[in-house]
Amino acid sequence: MGFESRIRQTFENSLHLPLYPDSKYVVFSDCHRGTGRANDNFLHNEFLYLAALRYYLQKGFTYIELGDADELWENRSMQYIKENHRQSFEMLSRFYKQNRFFAVYGNHDIVKKSRKFPKKHFFSFYCDKTFCDRPLFPDITFYPGIILDDKLKGHDIYMTHGHQADLLNSTFWRLSCFMVRYIWRSLENIGVPDPTSAAKNNTRKKESEKILAGWALKNQHILVTGHTHHPMTGSKASPYCNTGSCVHPAGITAIEIEKRNITLVKWSVNNKKDMVLYASREILGSPAPVDSYF
Repeated sequence: MGFESRIRQTFENSLHLPLYPDSKYVVFSDCHRGTGRANDNFLHNEFLYLAALRYYLQKGFTYIELGDADELWENRSMQYIKENHRQSFEMLSRFYKQNRFFAVYGNHDIVKKSRKFPKKHFFSFYCDKTFCDRPLFPDITFYPGIILDDKLKGHDIYMTHGHQADLLNSTFWRLSCFMVRYIWRSLENIGVPDPTSAAKNNTRKKESEKILAGWALKNQHILVTGHTHHPMTGSKASPYCNTGSCVHPAGITAIEIEKRNITLVKWSVNNKKDMVLYASREILGSPAPVDSYF
């Protein structure tokens, strides 16, 4: 099966959500939440992530997660991930309770596409505030993709993780998982990069982005993905956008969709005049109207 067939199959089985002029969506990808150990790249940015979630919860945004939210190639235990990031899951449960949380699986958490996995691992979580188990995502379905149906002009927005462009991370994901879990994780500690990763391998990154951008242009769809950890917004000549990730040393990035505008934002640590540190939201580039992509 080629990449076009994989992407077509993804969107044939997608969740459809409405895009109205007053809709508010925020799209995150590639959190790679881990078990709190040295290889948990999300841990040093969790403060920023929590600040962002509070902001979007208060502002009325619907949260969309585009895969690789939890690092389930390097780690076997979802339970340890939930235990080490209880605050994040508590915030996400508040979005879910208000029907404002929707999620896509990626290659590093592809096991979520099984019906059994969500029921076993996401029904509840232990809350530090109440000292008991509370509902997390009790009836959640993780989708291969999400389509925002534009109710004004029909300029729909297609969203998926993006690993479909990479044969090794889609069709042969079990082999890649084995390599990451038992070989490359150890070798990375001595400076050997993971060749399966589109985020760490520049050649693989460029190849994936070329394929995804080409698909978006050929099919005349706005396409939003993660996977390569390379944040960008597109244009009419290349209607491809990428959320970036939550594991970059300089901060976390996301895409906001509000008033039918697509905006790339970055959350990072900044300081006030009195040297108090705070989480800063920065707009990267000008908001691009959905209509400008067509």
